Amino acid sequence: MLALTQPLRPHWRIEQADCLAFLASLPDRSVDVITTDPAYSGMNQHMSFGRGRIVGRYADSDNDRWFTEFRDDPATFVTFLRECHRVLADGGHIYVMFDSFSLLSLGHLMREVFAVKNVIVWDKVNLGMGHYFRRRHETIVFATKGHRRLSRRDLPDVWAIKRIHRALYPTQKPVALFTKMLSGSAEPGMTVCDPFVGSGSSAVAALLAGCAVAASDVDPRAVDIARRRCLTVSAGGPDPGERAALVDSAP
Repeated sequence: MLALTQPLRPHWRIEQADCLAFLASLPDRSVDVITTDPAYSGMNQHMSFGRGRIVGRYADSDNDRWFTEFRDDPATFVTFLRECHRVLADGGHIYVMFDSFSLLSLGHLMREVFAVKNVIVWDKVNLGMGHYFRRRHETIVFATKGHRRLSRRDLPDVWAIKRIHRALYPTQKPVALFTKMLSGSAEPGMTVCDPFVGSGSSAVAALLAGCAVAASDVDPRAVDIARRRCLTVSAGGPDPGERAALVDSAP
């Protein structure tokens, strides 16, 4: 009688490292999909509402509410994109999230490095901040290295997925958002990369899709949360990141 064996669980690796240093550590063409939400600095440098900045004086040394941002000048952003292109396999897919400021200031640079296919709108369903029109959406630029098509033809370019609040980490995104990115781009056994993994929602989505994970974040708090989430999910347990957060129910 043949012995029954458990299926292999996807491998995951989450490091505390700067995004560029982490990408430099990866071999050429070693990942199949990149899904990432960079910690842009542009909006907070240039926009403010009322008497304060969008997230307050988070840069003060005694403020532990926020995280280290990516200094997103065009030259640095293009360097980042070129490293993403190098590590992405031929036919690979990349999803990069943008806020309303960075989409205008940096989004066009995606075309210098990748073949841009779509701009996807994430409809967060409920209203957020805003001094003029209040924000209810973010954008995701989808691009390819080569010509591999999506595996599905039923995916729209507007995704209504409720945001979460009371999260473990600032700007934590729903796992469902990254699951949607992977739904037409990833297959079990592929490797998903996120050099701005934050609290690990993208890594959890990749593990649930049967993919390996290669990810990093510069913030040790984020790395700790992401690792704990991956440990639990890879062992078959419920995601502690979303059990601790609440779906936004604001009107």
